[in-house]
Order: sequence, then C-alpha cells, then structure tokens
Amino acid sequence: MNRIGAIVGLASLVGCGNGGWNGADTPAPPPVIHSSIDESHAEAQVVIEVPARVRRNLGVNFAVVQMRSVTDVQRLPGVFELEPRARREYRNLLPGTVELLVDQYQEVEAGQLLFRYCSPNWPELLHEIIEGEQLIDSAKAEIEVAAAAVSERDTRQELLEQRVIELAGSDMRSADLELKLAELKAAAPRLEAELAKSKTGLANARRTHAHALHRAASASGHDEDELNAVITVDGAQMHAYEQIEWIEVAARAPGVVEQLAVTDGAFVDSPGLVLATIDPEQVRLRATALQGDFGRLGLPADHGAAILSPGADDGRARVEAAVAVGLEANPARRSIDLIASPAEFAAWMRPGVASFLEIQTEASAAPELAVPSASVVVDGLERVVFLRSREHPNEVIRTPVELGPSDGRWTVLTSGVVRGDEVVLGGAYELRLASQQGGLVQPGGHMHADGTFHSE
Repeated sequence: MNRIGAIVGLASLVGCGNGGWNGADTPAPPPVIHSSIDESHAEAQVVIEVPARVRRNLGVNFAVVQMRSVTDVQRLPGVFELEPRARREYRNLLPGTVELLVDQYQEVEAGQLLFRYCSPNWPELLHEIIEGEQLIDSAKAEIEVAAAAVSERDTRQELLEQRVIELAGSDMRSADLELKLAELKAAAPRLEAELAKSKTGLANARRTHAHALHRAASASGHDEDELNAVITVDGAQMHAYEQIEWIEVAARAPGVVEQLAVTDGAFVDSPGLVLATIDPEQVRLRATALQGDFGRLGLPADHGAAILSPGADDGRARVEAAVAVGLEANPARRSIDLIASPAEFAAWMRPGVASFLEIQTEASAAPELAVPSASVVVDGLERVVFLRSREHPNEVIRTPVELGPSDGRWTVLTSGVVRGDEVVLGGAYELRLASQQGGLVQPGGHMHADGTFHSE
C-alpha cells in the first residue's frame, strides 16, 4: 500500500501575526495538521500535531480504551467517607498545661510524640505510689515481728516441756512450770492470728500500691513495669516514675493530624480533647440505589465483584470493592444506601469525593472495548475519535469509528481502536474544529493555542 504524505500548515509556525515562537511572552505553537492519502482506498487520514504546550493551553488529556461491560452495569453515584475506626482522638487524662509537638495535616508515625502536658495532679499520683510502698514496708515489718513472736513462743514451749518431763522422771512436779506451759499453749492462737493479720496487711498494701501504679500508668501512657523500674541517676538509684515531670502522649497508629482542639500552652481540663488523627486510607463509598433497582442488583446474593470508579472518566484505574447493604431505606426518596469497601486504596479516594459504584447485573455479560462518551465527537455524518499515535505521542489521528451500546458515560466502539489505545478526552471538540471547517475535512491548517483556527 503506497501512502503519499503531504505536510501542510508549516508556514503557520512563523506567520499569522502572532510573532516569533522564540519570544518569552509568545503563545504556544499551534497544532500542525498533516494529511496523508491512502491511494488504494481513496480516503484521507488527518494527523494533528499537539505538542505539550498546546495540550496544556487547550486542556487536552487522554483516556485509555478499556475492556468493560456497559449495557449490563448499574452505575450508582456515591461519596467517599471515613470508616468509623479511621479517626483517633488523643486526650489528656489529667488536667494540665499542654505543649503541642505536631501541626495540623502533619503525617505522623506510630510511636511519634504528639503533645505533652504538665499536670498538678501528677505529684498526687506519685504520692499515692510512695504511700503504697511505705505500707508494704510497714506490713513486712509487722510480719517479721509477728513471726518472731510465734517463733519465740515455740522455743519457750519446747524448753518448758523438756523441763517438765525431766522433773516427772525424778518423781517431782513444778506447778509454776506447768502453769507457764499452759499459758504458752493458750497464747498460740492469738500469735498465729496476729501473724495472719500482718500478712493480710501486706496484701492490702500491695493492692494499694498496684492501684496507684496503674492510675499513674494510665495517665502517663507508660507501662507499669516501665514506671516501677529502678534506674540510676547521678549515681543514685530511684524508680523511673520519680523522673517524670511532663507526661508525653505518642501516636498509637500512623495517620494525619486532622484537628488541633487546643492552642499551644493552653490549660486543658481532664479528659479534654487535644488533637485527633485520621488514617486517610480507611475510606468507604456510600452509594445510593433506587429501591426499584434493588432487585436487579442481585443483593445481597452473590453478584460478582463490584467496581469503584472515579467520578471523572479520565483513565484513572478502577478498584474492586465488597458491597454491603445499608440497614435502613429512605421512604421519601425511595432509595437505599450501599456501603462499598475498596479492596485497595487509590490516590483519588478522599472523604467527600464523589465517585461511582458499578455493579454488574448479569454475570454472563462479556466486557467490550469502550471509551468515555465525551471522547466521541460528531463530525458531519461520521462519529470520530482522535487516536493518539503510538509511534509519535505528540500526534493524534482523526479516526472514524462505529459505535455500539452506551450507558451515557461509556460507549462501546466496534471498530477503529484496540485495547490500550489512548483517545483524546478533554479538548476533543477543539481538535474537531482544527480538522474541519464549513462541515468539510480540511487537508491542512493549524489551530493557535488560544483556540482560534487558521486554514491554509
């Protein structure tokens, strides 16, 4: 097949009263139109040059030809929202003066310090811990005293019993020794009870100390063993809690600081909200379906994987999602909510961003080649798309196509394109003007960056 290529419109690069293209304040060079003629089929192929500067000025962008089901897919509008567990609040558990260590919208990692506060109640908690330690020491001393009294009684009783046996062997008896021995035996229950009371006191003291340590750990965010650990400071040993003056609060999970509820240096009562973080990747789509269409969707039965698609058909990747039906319907609007949880996070998913939930109503429907409907333009009696050249990315080719079914947003193409091709989405109307004038396809010409067209 012989092709004769004729390049026209090149004179426009230096003419048309727009000045030279080397000036700093001059507009971008216009798209240049080529015309190549297929002699065997006697039809013209229009090629338009669209450099990067022209694409930026005219808002030209591209959409990828995709394999997708069009006629058997229900597209439901929805809005992304944060999942309930995506938000975390951080509060000061004791009243005190707050010092912020992060800023709003700052990304934080797990374990990173968020703020710290100095509370007048913290020394009171430390005093309760110290009192608990003192009670433990006192209870231990009382146990030692009671145990010593029991041991002393046992020793005296043993000696008296031996003496009484010796006297009985000599046919002699001592009323005084026998009375003392009886008194020692009678005192045994009392001494045992006093020892048991001392042990109970120790158990109570330990519970008091543990409770005070637990309160301090809850308020400070430190582990109890960590607070009670013995450390050496300047050659002296002490417990770790004795060195804490400011209570530091760290992030429990990675996220972004959403809100600062207080100003730096403010005195905040307990339990006051200091700041909140969110995990922006924990999002879900709340879509709205008409109650009349609910049966067509096949919910809650298995209906295949649902798809989340961006609100604009600009070629951004779609994401599979799992769908759950809302608990309540809206009788006034005769609608029901569907909750879609994406299988993976995409950059275009943000709370408040509008999107679509696509549910395939017939699992047997085969996907077809489709493009956004806005990329197909009417040019006379033809329907055309502007196909990006694979060999020359700065060129687009005016390509007549045959249309298949359409859902209003996507249109099936039965000819002219293959999977993976790129077609012009934004700026397709301007390129149509560049390729024809007076209803006829022009063999040459160019369009300026301001949108004006000049034929040769």
